[in-house]
Amino acid sequence: MQMNPEPVAPLRRRWGDVLKSLLGLLLFGGMTIALAVYTLPNLVSDWQVRGSAMPYADARVTQGSCSSKVFIHVCNATLSVQSKSGRYTRAVNYVFADFHTGAYTVAVMADPARPELLTTDLALSTLWNRTITAAVVGLLLAGLTLGSLLGLLRG
Repeated sequence: MQMNPEPVAPLRRRWGDVLKSLLGLLLFGGMTIALAVYTLPNLVSDWQVRGSAMPYADARVTQGSCSSKVFIHVCNATLSVQSKSGRYTRAVNYVFADFHTGAYTVAVMADPARPELLTTDLALSTLWNRTITAAVVGLLLAGLTLGSLLGLLRG
């Protein structure tokens, strides 16, 4: 006796799954791009000046704030200095992990040979912390972005 199996209907993707994958791709992809655009350039320049940076007497923090989510701190500041070769202004962004509560105080630092690479003592003292945090967060975001992309393409 021969049995005829019923034909299997092709699986159809639900619009909800497509929408979730698309939103995940936009959200996590956008966060990955923001990390690359706002955080990594400051991290790279701080590694470049870490050995030669010194306090810059005339430099100022014109705007600055830090916010905390559990133990991840995000600090944004605008640093400026008037030097012999002109006025330099630099917006910086730092992301690091710390169990610190309260306010941070900073001193503006720079390499005298490259005053345009303004930074802070906080940035230099948390350099390894920032590097590890950026690597972990970057890998996590890249994985979530890739997972969202694969979810969108599968089917």
